[in-house]
Amino acid sequence: MDKLKPKKCRVCSTVFTPARPLQRVCSGQCALAHVKAEDKRKAAKVKREGRRALRGRSDWLKLAQAAFNGYIRARDRELPCISCGRATKAKQNAGHYLSVGSHPELRFDEDGCHKQCEHCNSWKSGNAVEYRRRLIERIGLPRVEWLEGPHEPKKYTIEELDSLCKTYRAKTRELQRSLVGITTGRAVPSRQKAGLL
Repeated sequence: MDKLKPKKCRVCSTVFTPARPLQRVCSGQCALAHVKAEDKRKAAKVKREGRRALRGRSDWLKLAQAAFNGYIRARDRELPCISCGRATKAKQNAGHYLSVGSHPELRFDEDGCHKQCEHCNSWKSGNAVEYRRRLIERIGLPRVEWLEGPHEPKKYTIEELDSLCKTYRAKTRELQRSLVGITTGRAVPSRQKAGLL
C-alpha cells in the first residue's frame, strides 16, 4: 500500500501521517475531542430545528410583525413622526393608521403603517386625526380612503408568515445597505438600476 500524505489534525492542527485513509485526527485524545465537538454541533442543529417546529402560528405572527415593523422604521428613518411632525431621537414605533386589533387584514399593509414617536403611538392612541391629515399629504386621499374602506378578512398561514418574515428582513437589509452606500459615497448597484443615483 502507498504511503499516505501528511494531514493536518482537525483538533490540534499538528501535521501527522495518517495510518488509515479517512483518519482526520492525530491521536486518541484528539479523536475524543473531535467526537465531542461533532456531537455538540449536531445537538445544536437539532435544537434549532426543534425550536422552529415548536413555534405556533402566534409565534410566527410576532416574528413577522417584528420584521415588518423593523422595515417600516428603516424605511421612514429620515422622516419625522407621521402624527406630530417632530423629528425626535426618542424611541420610534411603527404606528398603524388603523389599529391591528380592529383591522388585522391591514397588519402588513405598507401604506397604513408609518414611523411614529412613542408619545403619539402609545400615549395619544396613535394621534389619529393628525395621522390622517399627514397621511393624506404623504400618500394621497384615494389611498387613504382605500385603507378606510372594507377589506376581506385575512388569516395568515405559518408558511405565509415565514415568507413575510423573510421578505421584510431582506427589504430591511437592502435599505440599510443602500443607506450605507449613500453615506459613504459609494455607488450601490440596486439604486443605480432604479435610476435613483
